[in-house]
Amino acid sequence: MGTVAYMSPEQVRGQVVEVGANIFSFGSVLYEMVTGPFAFIFFWIPGCRSAIIATNVSCPVSVYAGCSPSQNERRIRNSMTMIRLFACALSIASLFAGGCSKSLSRRVLSDAAHPTAVHLYTVKEETTQRRVQAVGSLFALEESVLSAQVEGRVSQVLADIGDMVQEGQPLLLLDPQELQYEVDRQRGIVTQVRAQLGIGPSDPPPTDPQKIASVQRAAADLFDAERKYARAQEMFKDNLISQQQLDEAASRYQGSKAAHTVALQEVDRLKALLVSSEASERLAEKKFGDATIRAPFPGSVKTRDVHPGEYLRLQSPVMVLVRTDTLRARLQVPERWAGWVQNGADVELHVEAFPGEIFHGRVSRINPTVAQDSRTFEIEALLPNRGGRLKPGFFVQASIPSEKQETTIFLPENAVNYRYGVYKVFLLNGNRVSEHQIRPAAETEDERGHRFEIAEGLRTGDRVAVAVTGDLYDGATVQAQPEDSPARR
Repeated sequence: MGTVAYMSPEQVRGQVVEVGANIFSFGSVLYEMVTGPFAFIFFWIPGCRSAIIATNVSCPVSVYAGCSPSQNERRIRNSMTMIRLFACALSIASLFAGGCSKSLSRRVLSDAAHPTAVHLYTVKEETTQRRVQAVGSLFALEESVLSAQVEGRVSQVLADIGDMVQEGQPLLLLDPQELQYEVDRQRGIVTQVRAQLGIGPSDPPPTDPQKIASVQRAAADLFDAERKYARAQEMFKDNLISQQQLDEAASRYQGSKAAHTVALQEVDRLKALLVSSEASERLAEKKFGDATIRAPFPGSVKTRDVHPGEYLRLQSPVMVLVRTDTLRARLQVPERWAGWVQNGADVELHVEAFPGEIFHGRVSRINPTVAQDSRTFEIEALLPNRGGRLKPGFFVQASIPSEKQETTIFLPENAVNYRYGVYKVFLLNGNRVSEHQIRPAAETEDERGHRFEIAEGLRTGDRVAVAVTGDLYDGATVQAQPEDSPARR
């Protein structure tokens, strides 16, 4: 590229450099030799580039006008010295140029006599089935933050980062002593209630309360009090007992009746208490089981947040578990392809960790909305990962086939030259080639190899030349390789 202060405007803009660029740079050198300072100079490179494009050079006379006579005399003396040195350099260069003129002309004649062998590619349109290109990242099929469902001290940590675990496998143990005490207490309450109801450990709750011993005793007392009250009424009519004795018999009857009702209500209370105590027993047993934290699905441990001896509060995070036997590829697709991506479509994915290898997936979900900032919509593809080679977080490039067909122009990779941000080809014109700038639309890779899709710069029927060996240059004499050459396409 050269020194920025001597660049031509074409070089600064990144355009095609021709002979005029050399003249501009030569003028910048002469200006510095005559005046002393650079023609274009700033203390920072972007400013110097802007000065070359937009600033007019100061007249050399104005440079001398602002200085004292002694300064001008010194500046002129330095300039004359620079000019003499430059003249000597030109003289030496002319001597070498004269000595080499014969060999140079011989080389040109030799090029004309021996043209460069080239392959020719005839430009023609192809009908291609468009593929949707998208980028995104890989995510685990499932990712869960496991937390403690009970409080307690960490007794053992049975898995660490990177460990493969199976569904239901224990990952962490809490001290179960207090939880075991609570289970025993609830079991005692259940046993007590069942004993009061007169049923065994595995018997169902009674459906007929009259079969309960306490109810049967209350019923017997009620029956005895009722019979005695009836006899007392008969005896009172015959004036065999006093009114007080009749009232006492009536009181005993009412008391026995109330006791029988209370016995029935007690049975209902005990039945409800049995249901509650059994539920409390099951809850205590569950908490006892929750002291062992298990894997909810097969996967790998991503992070571990606890150590033995720590006391965990309720809902304290313990580990992060990811499932990676199947991965989700979440891809960002440009909105112009919204009508060409369907659920169930096959997806080809590439990752940098395995260059040249293709992984296959299938579209499973399509986001119904388009992001306004990026003008893309998200799709999700599922791909198997049985060997565990792919990892969540990988950057992926995806290609999705569509039913859209278009005609376009393709060139093989070796037919396109790229220098300084410009793509060029050599077009055949008679027996010579001319350099021609093009604009690629995209790069593709298929069964025909790596190719460029050309958006501008070529027409159907153009013939593009590629040197068999070495490089071509503008105006070079070429000869096409025979049709039966194995390298010809």
